[in-house]
Amino acid sequence: MPCGEDWLSHPLGIVQGFFAQNGVNPGWEKKVIEYFKEKLKENNAPKWVPSLNEVPLHYLKPNSFVKFRCMIQDMFDPEFYMGVYETVNRNTKARVLHFGKYRDVAECGPQQEVDLNSPRTTTLERQTFYCVPVPGESTWVKEVYVNTNQARVSPSTSYTPSRHKRSYEDDEDMDLQPNKQKEQHAGARQAGSVGGLQWCGEPKRLETEASSGQQLNSLNLSSPFDLNFPLPGEKGPACLVKVYEDWDCFKVNDVLELYGILSVDPVLSILNNDERDASSLLDPMECTDTAEEQRVHSPPASLVPRIHVVLAQKLQHINPLLPACLNKEESKTFVSSFMSELSPVRAELLGFLTHALLGDSLAAEYLILHLISTVYTRRDVLPLGKFTVNLSGCPRNSTFTEHLYRIIQHLVPASFHLQMTIANMNHLKFIPHKDYTSNRLVSGLLQLPSNTSLVIDETLLEQGQLDTPGVHNVTALSNLITWQKVDYDFSYHQMEFPCNINVFITSEGRSLLPADCQIHLQPQLIPPNMEEYMNSLLSAVLPSVLNKFRIYLTLLRFLDYSISDEITKAVEDDFVEMRKNDPQSITADDLHQLLIVARFLSLSAGQTTLSRERWLRAKQLESLRRTRLQQQKCVNGNEL
Repeated sequence: MPCGEDWLSHPLGIVQGFFAQNGVNPGWEKKVIEYFKEKLKENNAPKWVPSLNEVPLHYLKPNSFVKFRCMIQDMFDPEFYMGVYETVNRNTKARVLHFGKYRDVAECGPQQEVDLNSPRTTTLERQTFYCVPVPGESTWVKEVYVNTNQARVSPSTSYTPSRHKRSYEDDEDMDLQPNKQKEQHAGARQAGSVGGLQWCGEPKRLETEASSGQQLNSLNLSSPFDLNFPLPGEKGPACLVKVYEDWDCFKVNDVLELYGILSVDPVLSILNNDERDASSLLDPMECTDTAEEQRVHSPPASLVPRIHVVLAQKLQHINPLLPACLNKEESKTFVSSFMSELSPVRAELLGFLTHALLGDSLAAEYLILHLISTVYTRRDVLPLGKFTVNLSGCPRNSTFTEHLYRIIQHLVPASFHLQMTIANMNHLKFIPHKDYTSNRLVSGLLQLPSNTSLVIDETLLEQGQLDTPGVHNVTALSNLITWQKVDYDFSYHQMEFPCNINVFITSEGRSLLPADCQIHLQPQLIPPNMEEYMNSLLSAVLPSVLNKFRIYLTLLRFLDYSISDEITKAVEDDFVEMRKNDPQSITADDLHQLLIVARFLSLSAGQTTLSRERWLRAKQLESLRRTRLQQQKCVNGNEL
């Protein structure tokens, strides 16, 4: 373990040391950041930091150093806090300077009070993000992170794990000498929390299981607090993340890895208790907020803990089997080593997916291309690189899509299975919308991070009537597929949020939704028991081989790709020749499709430039796909 455990268990003590050495000189803040950066560079240090994704909240010590892998679901307004403040001892009149950074509550000793009129007090600004665990994160991703984390934790003595609700004893603890506190510290607070309160001894911390959905009657909420997860059934804590530096670099739906100081002070829950007279503790501006906004923006810290960010980085991907940043020099060895054994991995993956697609090797080829596809740039409004595949010919009302999704789920880091029934289309909320009463962005199913695999099962669609929300949801899906964007609803206007979602549609005939590529499934076998067949397929693959598939599918998304002038000229000549022979056989759109297939076919073989051989193979695949569609059209007598 890295030497010096204090930085993990008592990070505020480290911060205090730098503050004491440097006083109000702003250089101390940079020194703090550099200190923790250097600590995390030590041998396996990040693995020793407890993670909110893996460790229950009641096992984490308040004010300890933690990490959190999350997506920014919403951004609240910036808030002001006391960067530096001064306390006065009531008996000795001695004055002490304190820092307010990385804290929610002003630190004040038993005989001290905050001097709000001190000329040495400075007010600074910080940004608050509402962050949730990565939506749709696969079970295997969670398991790998859990197995690699070496943090040593035990239940915090400040929590009682068996209790989920705040008891009356907690209420009494929080009411210690309230009148004295109000007199001494009226107005001594930090924005977004009731700060500067004096506590006689350590208050009991509150324990939560964010996913428990407990009725929070003791908090006097009109309904259970909605953690605002985009997808149903998600578990894990949501966090209010306080960011002090470079917050302009981040945007909604970014996936981050955060390192910071955990804050779960029960004082932060005071706004949620209607019976408590907190009005004298609030600054005048706070009173203009609605009760609902206070409830949402200052939820109980036991339910939505706070993290004061020391270090934050955007994640390129969430696959724990790869280095976090593939562009760094130290990652190049890993990449080149894996690329050297790419060919057998691709062959094994093709065989595995062929079995999953009931013996259809052509469909398996296209599924590989789909799974490594990504929007690599945008030209005006057109997203280049998207490759939505419609697998038609799937058995109607069968469990085939469900089991195929399970296979995909075992391969990709994040995914979601959308059952396209009339009821779901009419009743589910797809599009995030702004709630102006609570001043927050209410999430929807399509608020997903980049590179999520969205599998849509259209085989379940029965006859029925789509109502207005249903029509809006279908339109939203179509826009997502065509333009790779979701228009969030801000009531008075819509705001475009670009995205990069891999959409895979299974259907009986041609999908109702637009798709870049339709491939008709031709099963070579029909298993009598689909579940047994798919389970045996998964159990037959060695875990080490499965991990190679996972690395393969993530890594190839990030490879650079180019076409030489020579090959560009050859492709142009080929296109002219094909148009000469049969002008109707190929259009400019068909050429674009061919180039996309050729791009991902080359990358799937580990080639970062287009070769003549891959171009011919792409033409062959497209010819086979089109021939199959034509044959099916002749059989059915109508267009697929």
